[in-house]
Amino acid sequence: MAKKHDNGKNDDKSQAHDKAFNLDDPHLPKWIKESALTADGFPYDEKLDRGDYEADLKALQIELGKLQSDTLKTGRRIVALFEGRDSAGKGGCIKRFMEHLNPRHARVVALPKPNDRERGEWYFQRYVQHLPTTGEIVLFDRSWYNRAGVEHVMGFCTAEEHADFLREAPQFESHLVRDGIHFFKFFLSIGRATQLKRFHDRRHSPLRSWKFSPMDKASLDKFDTYTEARDEMFRFTHTTTCPWTVVRANDKRRARLNTMRHILNAIDYADKDPKRIGKIDPKIVSPPDGLHST
Repeated sequence: MAKKHDNGKNDDKSQAHDKAFNLDDPHLPKWIKESALTADGFPYDEKLDRGDYEADLKALQIELGKLQSDTLKTGRRIVALFEGRDSAGKGGCIKRFMEHLNPRHARVVALPKPNDRERGEWYFQRYVQHLPTTGEIVLFDRSWYNRAGVEHVMGFCTAEEHADFLREAPQFESHLVRDGIHFFKFFLSIGRATQLKRFHDRRHSPLRSWKFSPMDKASLDKFDTYTEARDEMFRFTHTTTCPWTVVRANDKRRARLNTMRHILNAIDYADKDPKRIGKIDPKIVSPPDGLHST
């Protein structure tokens, strides 16, 4: 059994070495290599075995296919938001979720920054047009919660706009649920050392350098500010009707499998196989109050 690590030890180590980290240096510091997986008290000291991961992934993707077929027959509508810090693994989760679904009835929404016209509209307006019709599954790779995260932290919205959003988001989402949409909100949580390693990997990989943006670089010194924004977001928008599900994502494999399990366990559909789905790992998935404050 993998051991659980003390939360504070890894974070203190990360903070003590932050200033010595040079993103442009192709050599990744030893302290990051050693603490990237276990940062923020991650409960496992080894990644999930690749063979076990691939077997579980295939089983879950078969169940997702069943869910989609049943969703088409019943006219069900499903929305899932994937939020988290830069490099948390949102895109990877979505990619595996979508890999074997029929793209005619399952879509990914990843909107760019709003244009001049959209900035003059009701904030939620540009997202509404991407909500599913009957029989559709829609996954948001970031969502209206940009306003609670990057827009707020980077000063792209006013304090009043931020406060209005935190008040209005639960109201907006409750309307979606009352209208019959199956609605999920995932926040993928990673440690400081984990993020630094992933940024470094992106910066120095010729195949993944496109993933590293100026916004990523600007966020390097704002880890604590993002933590404060995250906690405030949870405080206002984690509701009984539309709860947040936190997924500890230092190990991408465990994060991907458990987000799939969460959705599959939450919805009844024809020919559902609970044994194939498996149980959600409570060490990986929790409500926000199960997340450390760091």
